[in-house]
Amino acid sequence: MKVGVIVPQGWTGEYDGWEPQRAWARTVEVARHAEELGIESLWVFDHFHTTPDPTDEITFESFSTLSALAALTQRVRLGHIVMCSSFRNPGLVAKMISTLDVISGGRMELGLGAGWKEEEWLAYGYPFPSTPERQAMLKDTLEIVTRMFAPGRATYDGGHASVRDAINVPKPLQRPHVPIMVGGNGRKVTWGLAARYADELNLDAMAPSVLREAMPVIRQRCEEVDRDPATLRVSVHLWLKDRQWLADSGEQDLPMAELLASYSDQGVSRVMGLVPGSVDGDEALDRFAADARAAGAELESDPVAA
Repeated sequence: MKVGVIVPQGWTGEYDGWEPQRAWARTVEVARHAEELGIESLWVFDHFHTTPDPTDEITFESFSTLSALAALTQRVRLGHIVMCSSFRNPGLVAKMISTLDVISGGRMELGLGAGWKEEEWLAYGYPFPSTPERQAMLKDTLEIVTRMFAPGRATYDGGHASVRDAINVPKPLQRPHVPIMVGGNGRKVTWGLAARYADELNLDAMAPSVLREAMPVIRQRCEEVDRDPATLRVSVHLWLKDRQWLADSGEQDLPMAELLASYSDQGVSRVMGLVPGSVDGDEALDRFAADARAAGAELESDPVAA
């Protein structure tokens, strides 16, 4: 199992009261220190303002953040956890991700989801569609990015998005394409889309005991589209700031190393989370990396030197 870190952006309130330049400097420091520790990947949220309630505080935009981190890091993989498929034209998304893959030297991951935070949509002038509509928009996005990553020009006529003879040059450096990760806990539609289009399914705040019961369902979604379940990686986004999501299973008090090991034991390919306290100093990230090693996670054996 590999381990990723979500860099601070302010979305969960970690930058409340900070000046923007100081906050950005700390985001870069966290990214670089995670790379020094051997962390496998860095991730960003795709949100516009703070949660749970919108406040007049810093939330750094995701693509701008990834563009800078692509140039400021050397080894770590980079991606969204996860990008809202309806916020941007899918053809443009493919173009931006392809360019970022070149900038980063082939280190991008494309994380996609249907989106959920209604107040952000309305605040930024997006109509908030029904869940089935958002899922259909996610499907169109997956069709388009898959075609635009492939050789040649891309054409697709969907119910919500289309491309026609679209040129995407440069193509991503990675072959056959930038890895695609679909995020969400919807067992029928979202997991079905992951089985059909994705290299990885990312589950949000799913306790180990719940995951154990979900794994057969994920395998079933793969078998429904004649896919070998072993070819779909499964990862988990851990909400580390508040472990309430573990309360029903009684696992909220597990030491971090034991929690991570429980995911590894079930075949999870990687976990990622925003480490509480990482904005205040390096100690929290150091402890997280040590717990990951104790759990048997795969940290880079030759991390980037400080």
